Amino acid sequence: MARLLHHADHARLRRDFRWTLPDRLNMADQCLAHAPDRVAIIEHDGAPRPVTFGALAAMTARLAHAIGAAAGDRVGVLRTQSAWTAAAHLAVWKSAAISVPLFKLFGPDALDLRLTDAGVTTVITDPEGRAMLAPFPHLRVIVPEDGLADAGPFATRPTGPEDPAVIIYTSGTTGAPKGALHGHRMLTGHLPGVEMSHDLLGQPGDVIWTPADWAWIGGLFDVAMPGLALGVPVVAARMPKFDPDAVARLIADCAIRNVFFPPTALKMLKAAGVTLPGLRSVASGGETLGAPMLDWGREAFGLTINEFYGQTECNMVASSASAMFPPRPGAIGKAVPGFDVAVIDDAGQPTDAEGDIAIRRGAGSMMLGYWRNADATAAKFRGDWMVTGDRGVIQDGYIRFKGRDDDVITSAGYRIGPSEIEDCLLRHPAVAQAGVIGKPDPIRTEIVKAYVVLRAGHAPSDALAAELQDHARRLCAAHSYPREIAFLDALPLTVTGKVMRRELRQLALAEETAR
Repeated sequence: MARLLHHADHARLRRDFRWTLPDRLNMADQCLAHAPDRVAIIEHDGAPRPVTFGALAAMTARLAHAIGAAAGDRVGVLRTQSAWTAAAHLAVWKSAAISVPLFKLFGPDALDLRLTDAGVTTVITDPEGRAMLAPFPHLRVIVPEDGLADAGPFATRPTGPEDPAVIIYTSGTTGAPKGALHGHRMLTGHLPGVEMSHDLLGQPGDVIWTPADWAWIGGLFDVAMPGLALGVPVVAARMPKFDPDAVARLIADCAIRNVFFPPTALKMLKAAGVTLPGLRSVASGGETLGAPMLDWGREAFGLTINEFYGQTECNMVASSASAMFPPRPGAIGKAVPGFDVAVIDDAGQPTDAEGDIAIRRGAGSMMLGYWRNADATAAKFRGDWMVTGDRGVIQDGYIRFKGRDDDVITSAGYRIGPSEIEDCLLRHPAVAQAGVIGKPDPIRTEIVKAYVVLRAGHAPSDALAAELQDHARRLCAAHSYPREIAFLDALPLTVTGKVMRRELRQLALAEETAR
């Protein structure tokens, strides 16, 4: 597939860009439309191993036959970075079915919520994931490493841009996580922003990688699938724990030139004093970096880090691009070609003052809606604008992020909804009430902190705090358990009984100041 951005004149691209989508569109075909002997994926598990597009197409066909999915079936993918992970999604899309990415750090409760809500009956996983799925005996589990029969080619079933292709769950502040349902135009919708954030990705010699897991939109649709669609080799390397020295070795081993580093990864590289010369582009998203981090990036990488912005419901909508225009510290860049991004007021009108960052309907990467949740879908929009939940201002075309308008926690690059963790803590017999917030942290941006009111007969202790942490880690997710737990006699509540998280955040700041 050809690049959508062909030059570095941002103003002209914004003026002239139009979404031109064919009636027939399937993301699997987009990703596999390259010469069979061309390198698609470089797997690295101690040493690089190239996987060609021909090999990836054969893996995809074998999986598609093995799945046997009907159009519209939901199929879970519980795997980390690997060629088989890419083939799993491609096989589901070729079948006109819907893939549901699942994170290997999820506990049984988090998995059950997503599997049940999406109506998943089949999951593609690996040997480790098979053990994780033992509590769900009703599922049909496929492990490609066990061996798959070669049943020949698999013809892609007809799909169009608006046909559903993937459900990615996003954390919210109230209620259960919601599944953002995307159509087959999703990949095309990501390409301009991915290309822009990597200074026109697709140059000769480009090889792309991210430490972000492919279970999240940042790994799957900011790197893996766009790289395949553009014919840029994608590095797949399982990295259970981010290790700056191992990152440097991986980049050298695989001749990586383009990296998406979440902000926490950049902070860890900076703290370790690691420099990575030879890269052509570094992109980062999830929070603003600020002038000191951008200055460090120029020293460590010899280039300007390009910040980008988006969310699961509509991703890669704004970006910096040093090849196009100079960055402004504190700004997240300018609108990507094809996206109308504005700051709107309460009436849904664009404003020059601070307001809600919003994207106009019709954007290529915008979700079809929340899975089987029409009320939540309607609430996400204000007239013709999808409201992100972020506050900001736009000055000279630069979008400046002011803060979240909700209680979503940003920790180590993950967006974590407090409600799910609170529900998990409330399942412990000692807990009467729980309130979860994000507490500022210099490395992770925020850590998850829980305030707990105990039931009668239970007393606060370090041992009980550790027990509650282990309870949340096992049932909810290893990346989102509370790293701090404090005990209160009562939580601040509204007259309707809702936890006032803003007061808990103020309490956390006061506690930190008093130390």
